[in-house]
Amino acid sequence: MTALPLLSHPHADCIVAFRADGAVTRQQFLSEVHQLASLLPDGQHLLNLCNDRYRFSVGLAAAILKNRISLLPPTQTPEVIRQIKQFAPDVFCLADSEQCAVDLPRLNYPDMAASSPEEISIPQINGSQLIAIVFTSGSTGIPMPHPKTWAGLVDSVQSEAGRLGTLDNATVIGTVPPQHMYGFESTVLMAWCNGFALSHAQPFFPADICDALSSAPSPRVLISSPLHLRTLLNAELAIPELAHVMSATAPLSEQLARDIEVRCNCPLTEIYGSTETGQIASRRPTQGPAWQLFPGIRWLIEKDSVFAEGLHIAPPVLMNDVIEPVADDLFLLHGRMADMINIAGKRHSLAGLNHLLNSLPGILDGVFYMPDETDDVTRIAAAVVAPGINAETLLAALREHLDPVFLPRPLLFVDALPRNSTGKLPRSALKALFQAHHPVWTVPPDHPALAGHFPGHPILPGVVLLDEALHRIAQMHGMTPDRYEISSVKFMSPARPGDRLLFQQTALPNGTMRFDITSGPRKIASGSIAPIP
Repeated sequence: MTALPLLSHPHADCIVAFRADGAVTRQQFLSEVHQLASLLPDGQHLLNLCNDRYRFSVGLAAAILKNRISLLPPTQTPEVIRQIKQFAPDVFCLADSEQCAVDLPRLNYPDMAASSPEEISIPQINGSQLIAIVFTSGSTGIPMPHPKTWAGLVDSVQSEAGRLGTLDNATVIGTVPPQHMYGFESTVLMAWCNGFALSHAQPFFPADICDALSSAPSPRVLISSPLHLRTLLNAELAIPELAHVMSATAPLSEQLARDIEVRCNCPLTEIYGSTETGQIASRRPTQGPAWQLFPGIRWLIEKDSVFAEGLHIAPPVLMNDVIEPVADDLFLLHGRMADMINIAGKRHSLAGLNHLLNSLPGILDGVFYMPDETDDVTRIAAAVVAPGINAETLLAALREHLDPVFLPRPLLFVDALPRNSTGKLPRSALKALFQAHHPVWTVPPDHPALAGHFPGHPILPGVVLLDEALHRIAQMHGMTPDRYEISSVKFMSPARPGDRLLFQQTALPNGTMRFDITSGPRKIASGSIAPIP
């Protein structure tokens, strides 16, 4: 296969990156790449854990030069690292922080010497060379490998840059880590392959994002996610001049997209793709809902299945999203196949529900969650960051758009959602969130109310049971308990020490909450909670 250059910067003094101590020329970058390449251990597989984006890029380039394969796992938990070691026993890690505690042979990022005066030529990389293996979590919990060749990655990021329009000497600033497929392609490889400069920074908080933008020269391209962009807008800081904003990891609502373009005074482009395919499409959400495939990419439709093929995708890849082609290269996205839920014969997608929830006024962040069938509660639930809004107001707004079967029960009000560094919400983190707020209470055998009630046959007093119900349901719905009262109640069977009580509730249009308390198959009590007149 044809060799392709590592960089597209035409001159030795072209700026390749900006780090804390200033600009880095192509000459200096390649010098440091060769220095690091000479230090790499014999192992064929590299786990690049550099926090500094520039150092990550040097490590990646050094690995490419030495024909090493960079591994990009979905997380860096001890269990995933153990699984990576099983996949590649010779793996070693490159780190630039003493706090890195990964259980792998380690190479610390070295101090670099100044570049030599003799010009260093740009390395030519065989297009078929395996550059990286990106892992998805896998349905069984075992990371699934997806190999990436140099030619495939170059095709992808050059198509991405084509959607930016004409931008000469742009600086790329990213809020997403380079170890994630989106950050890997958009904040490192897109800069390499299109003559851009990358910023070393990896800002997360709004003030840090603004500082990183201020320290980079124009024209600036911000590579980000809905989480970071929403937080940036809500901070109401002065945003430095931008030429373009790119977003991925989750679809943006039209309103948020418009707000971003107004505040940043530049176009916003969303990128669509997957770990399996890489980037394959984009859209301007302020100009319509349709996505446009990158040149050379096409859909292959077989019955109810849609495959992506062409350019760097070989063989065709089955898409896990609900895709509706509307023209040769245009399509609509209706969420993931696995997101489709069926309640009482009625269907909806979690993506659609999340889009609606986050488009409502006052919602800073929100997500719907469908528990596993083995969980105690299999009703659809939701969690929101919405200071100043109560459950009644939010449920009333949702009721305007949703069938009652899709109204969330429970509805949690939280300070923040457990998003990861790319803004995604892992299902395991969501499950932990809802379990932490789970409406389950085990009656303590030493509860003081049991003493004397009754000797030899302890039973939890009804008033204590109702107090628990009132406070737990109020907490889950962001309500103030002293504004509500038990308006009706019926006791069916006693609650005894050690009983595991499940509190379930349904919000009614009049603001009343109907509740049921069960212990396994036994019904303990049911009733209603209503606002105090």
